[in-house]
Amino acid sequence: MSGFLIVNPRSGEARPSADELGAEARRRGIDVHVLEGGDDVVELARGADATALGMAGGDGSLAPIASVAIERDLPFVCVPFGTRNHFARDLGLDRDDPIAALDAFAGEERPVDVGRMDERVFLNNVSLGLYARLVHRREGHRRRRDALASARALWLVARNRDPLRVTVDGEDLAARIVLVASNAYELSLFSLGERPSLTDGLLHLYSAGGWLPREWKDRSTPAFTLDAAEPKLDGALDGEPVVLDPPVRFEIAPRALRVLVPKGL
Repeated sequence: MSGFLIVNPRSGEARPSADELGAEARRRGIDVHVLEGGDDVVELARGADATALGMAGGDGSLAPIASVAIERDLPFVCVPFGTRNHFARDLGLDRDDPIAALDAFAGEERPVDVGRMDERVFLNNVSLGLYARLVHRREGHRRRRDALASARALWLVARNRDPLRVTVDGEDLAARIVLVASNAYELSLFSLGERPSLTDGLLHLYSAGGWLPREWKDRSTPAFTLDAAEPKLDGALDGEPVVLDPPVRFEIAPRALRVLVPKGL
């Protein structure tokens, strides 16, 4: 199998270095491209002469390459190279060992579900409300190279206590946190836990009303339409800031992504 791996050197604080990871991948016969400023990752993946596409990066780097893999009907390799690597965790990969994840290029295929927000693919979730505003604030401070970005973003968001008001298939929903997940999460007070399955074939719409999500409401469905009075909504797709143009159609695509994992995983 001829593999093509894109490496995002700016993802988190990953170790080994991008150069070390790339060198090991090339030693295994994998074609490697380390991203530089101005690169179009989607066009790189579309133009690759390969039978498998891989991405080494954080959660926010994966979906564009996974989308091309679906488009080209090619298997996809996830190499955890970011900060949290939730998708890699849910696949069962060792998030602290990106070198070991390269074994997947000679591994076994495991189809998994993906979510779709209109035409965009997401592997984990799309968040709205408090979490999304936090991501947008943090990104704005990061671009200004603000060392206190996370703390300042949290303080600014905490001042806004107005709930997000949307409709789901015409039914009113008011919540401070709304999360659309591809398959079910184990939810805790401060964070998302693991997903026991990536092949249940359902979206889960989670919502919580308070400053801290002490109680989550869960609705599962294969598809729904989310609308709002506002012309734009801040969102976060797999942890990356996005802007939604309501109404937005969410759907699950069962087993649409052909993921390669190391043998015996």
